[in-house]
Amino acid sequence: MIKETFSLPCHDAPSKKEGLKRIKRKRKISSIMTGIFYAGAFGAALLLIVFVGFVIGQGILAVSSDILDSLSDIFFNTLYLVVMALFFSALWGIPAGIFLAEYAGHGKVTQWVRMAIETLASLPSIVVGLFGYLVFIVMTGSQWNLMAGALSVSIITLPMLASVTEDALEGLPPYYKLGSLGLGASRIQTLVHVQLPACFPRIMTGLILAAGRGFGEAAALMFTAGMSTDIDWFNWNLLSRSCPLNPFRPGETLALHIWALRTEALDPNAAEIAGVTSAILMLVVVIFNGAARYISWRMEKKMGGI
Repeated sequence: MIKETFSLPCHDAPSKKEGLKRIKRKRKISSIMTGIFYAGAFGAALLLIVFVGFVIGQGILAVSSDILDSLSDIFFNTLYLVVMALFFSALWGIPAGIFLAEYAGHGKVTQWVRMAIETLASLPSIVVGLFGYLVFIVMTGSQWNLMAGALSVSIITLPMLASVTEDALEGLPPYYKLGSLGLGASRIQTLVHVQLPACFPRIMTGLILAAGRGFGEAAALMFTAGMSTDIDWFNWNLLSRSCPLNPFRPGETLALHIWALRTEALDPNAAEIAGVTSAILMLVVVIFNGAARYISWRMEKKMGGI
């Protein structure tokens, strides 16, 4: 009896070679993509450092006591307006985000509210300024004032805070809410004492972004806050138009001042004053961001029991 044997071709060696080639190719692609990501991150950081250094350095070279004295009232106007704008933004934006994350569900009302927020976020600031001028100035029969400017800026920053608050609440692990409810807390107690404190660092990020938009806004304030400043630091009558804390007085901000110096100013030192103003505005934004980040970091450590 003759036995016939058949030998099958062996594909083990070629398959191993192909597998090694695929692994090497994937590693090469991974290394290239990692390099691109690192380059993008370092490029963004370098761009920020160069930009901040250039603006601040140019301003320091032109700084003088006379220029600083002329900018003190405008500096106060900027801080005062941004604080008011953040107050109104938080007053409207944070509850809107809470509603979308916790109470709205997925009905037609929710879709309409989200569409309204997205539309607000895409509005040009010049259009918001014209709206603020018609509603807060013309319809109220008043003149240019800081309150109208703060309300206009709050309209611009409201969608940002609403979206950040909604994302922060939805991004919390479910055991935060379930654990609190399981211990007998009500829904509002859980929201106020557990969820919102846990979301505070991310909400603070939204406030930082909103403040940055307020510091740099010029188009919306051109029609609402006015471009003049008359402050008497010895007059604390809130009904007086020269009282520093009167929100219904006109007040020029640093961003508006830069725009006016570079477009309409007749002062021969307009370029130097604009440089110093830009440096001050940049320093204010950097210091504000750093302080807010520090507060957020401390709150996060406290919530984590560190």
